[in-house]
Amino acid sequence: MSNYKIILSGGGTGGHIYPAIAIANELKSRYPDADFLFVGAKDRMEMEKVPQAGYDIRGLWISGIQRKLTLKNLSFPFKVISSLWKARKIIKSFKPDVAIGTGGFASGPLLKVAASNNIPTLIQEQNSYPGITNKLLSKKAKKICVAYDGLERFFPEDKIIKTGNPVRQGLLDIETKAVKAKDFFDLKHGKFTLLIIGGSLGSKRINELIEKELDFFDTQNIQIIWQCGKLYYQQYKIYKNTKDVQVYEFLNNMDLAYAAADIVISRAGAGSVSELCIVGKPVIFIPSPNVAEDHQTKNAMSIVNEDAALMIKEEDLEADFENKFSQLVASTEKQKQLGENIKKLALVNATKDIADEVEKLLNNSK
Repeated sequence: MSNYKIILSGGGTGGHIYPAIAIANELKSRYPDADFLFVGAKDRMEMEKVPQAGYDIRGLWISGIQRKLTLKNLSFPFKVISSLWKARKIIKSFKPDVAIGTGGFASGPLLKVAASNNIPTLIQEQNSYPGITNKLLSKKAKKICVAYDGLERFFPEDKIIKTGNPVRQGLLDIETKAVKAKDFFDLKHGKFTLLIIGGSLGSKRINELIEKELDFFDTQNIQIIWQCGKLYYQQYKIYKNTKDVQVYEFLNNMDLAYAAADIVISRAGAGSVSELCIVGKPVIFIPSPNVAEDHQTKNAMSIVNEDAALMIKEEDLEADFENKFSQLVASTEKQKQLGENIKKLALVNATKDIADEVEKLLNNSK
């Protein structure tokens, strides 16, 4: 029987949306007749990205609780009640055979309602340190697919399967794309290339750093692909095509961006970290300090501890950045070592392995 009904929830950032879409695509290739429905947060980017990928999505009125005392927090209990009520309606009318959550605000209410209706749930935990929602959901979940070791501190051990995080399939053979990639981005062949990725919305602190260091990069004879993010593009597009700098709001061709790069500067969101392991290029992580449980620093440290990347904390950028960066550029030996070590940490079959676990739940549910 292949006319299964599969409900998925993940959103808020690209790091939660793309894994959900990757899992859906893999399941669709196995069950072409299955029905898929996504559930997201009303005003977040999943409402645009999921339909672009060809799937239906419903929005819940939900957001995170702010860590600072703000008026926004007053509406939080009402949002929770509203989204649980709406999730209940969606589950009742769609009648899913399985519910999959990849993180983000909406997956909390959806998976909670699914589990209380005895629908098997699978959590895909992307980080080395889970957020509060997934810790709560794990009690009722049937399977928890993780990307790091040591998560039995937070989750029931018998439910954990180490699969890795789903990544875009185009990243698996970037070695063959270097020449095409340089042409695509209008870069000079043979010139050292730096790729900067600050997440789908962009990173204020990384953008400020790059702007300040443009002359320094010029003295190092480096060309740049700078993904500054949706929120900052208007501010930084003036640098486009100056001193071999290419500025982008968003990179749709990540495989080519990685293929063109010699060194990558990146945030340490779980999705980016997993992709960079597969890509196997030397990386300098600048973790965002403004995320739950400081999980980006923990994600980055898990790579740094394997001697597979460098990390500079935001507060140390002034003091350390130029020194650490120029040392890395000067040492092809160090670049090679970091690239090789990070590639050893890659889990390339994550999407397939997660879909296998979903398939087991589907078979059991019938």
